[in-house]
Amino acid sequence: RYTMETKRQLHVLEQHLSGQVVNPNNVGELQLQASPFAGGPYLCGSQMTIADLCCYPWYGRLVQGRLYGASADFLQVSRYPHVLAWAERMIQRKGVQRGCMVNRSKGDPNLPGILKERHGAQDFDTLLSNP
Repeated sequence: RYTMETKRQLHVLEQHLSGQVVNPNNVGELQLQASPFAGGPYLCGSQMTIADLCCYPWYGRLVQGRLYGASADFLQVSRYPHVLAWAERMIQRKGVQRGCMVNRSKGDPNLPGILKERHGAQDFDTLLSNP
């Protein structure tokens, strides 16, 4: 049940980022969306917003396989290329990488470290210089 709901949400996100939505007059038909906010590369258009920052920790890390072991395989995330591309764009940003280090209780092998407490920008520099 939860898997199907997660896949449904990923499908909606994929459609939004690709610029397609379900035609309300014919549910089986996709059409280009007229909204200036659809079609990415970010959730609200051409610039990253707070929406991206709020959604990345769950959807981005989920499709990248960074939340639950084999979740990327289990959820067949290769079916969502626009979501995968968005997640990759997000994790390439230095601020997102730093945000993923803060208050983590366990390590992520794809990121340089864990910062249990953050008191200033220099905390990141200290962590990154002493892996």
